[in-house]
Amino acid sequence: QVQLVESGGGLVQAGGSLRLSCAAFGRTFSSYAMGWFRQAPGKDREFVAAIRGSDIITFYADVVKGRFTISRDNANNTVYLQMNSLKPEDTAVYYCAARPGTATAVATAYDYWGQGTQVTVSS
Repeated sequence: QVQLVESGGGLVQAGGSLRLSCAAFGRTFSSYAMGWFRQAPGKDREFVAAIRGSDIITFYADVVKGRFTISRDNANNTVYLQMNSLKPEDTAVYYCAARPGTATAVATAYDYWGQGTQVTVSS
């Protein structure tokens, strides 16, 4: 079992920045691929970014590419999402997720999910 706890959400003006953190508790963190997803009211959950376990290869949704950066600290069992140049359309609940093996943009492929953290971007 892997338990995930997100933090770092909040209210920010358009153009601002936030850094989300996701602390993982449980089994060997470095063997898990980690993903960030988000869900806005009335919309489906969508992929944001993902990072592989040990070789830290990353990939992003086109809508956040160049603005968001995913990273991980395997020594401290934490994955981060640095969000810059935030836009009102980035407003959503952000979730981190974990799965053994390779990273993917497919939400249903992830086995473990955090409770989510709210990000609100005002215009």
